[in-house]
Amino acid sequence: MARHNREASGVDQRGFHYRISYQPDWVDRIRVTRRLSTGRQSTRTLFRNPARARDRREGGLVRTTIESREQDLKVEIVCRAAVGQVGEIEVHWRGSGGVDPLMDRISFTVTAFR
Repeated sequence: MARHNREASGVDQRGFHYRISYQPDWVDRIRVTRRLSTGRQSTRTLFRNPARARDRREGGLVRTTIESREQDLKVEIVCRAAVGQVGEIEVHWRGSGGVDPLMDRISFTVTAFR
């Protein structure tokens, strides 16, 4: 049986702070990708699970939340699949009201333990 979610935090390439709720026996790392004002793409590891290996077998329900109050961003990811079937989840978020629309597009890649 999977354990309850754990809380963590991270900072992206632009200095925005994130609160992360993750499953300790499934999530290995979370990466954030965004476009820079130059048009280039930048990817950064937002969070790496400090356990570095699963302690127990993961459950069939993956639940992860990524929040940044500074950006009015809240992404909740819920995925139900057979144990070991999901290796990575990618989510694209689009903000509104920023000066540069390219920089308001953010991708999160949630990667499972191998």
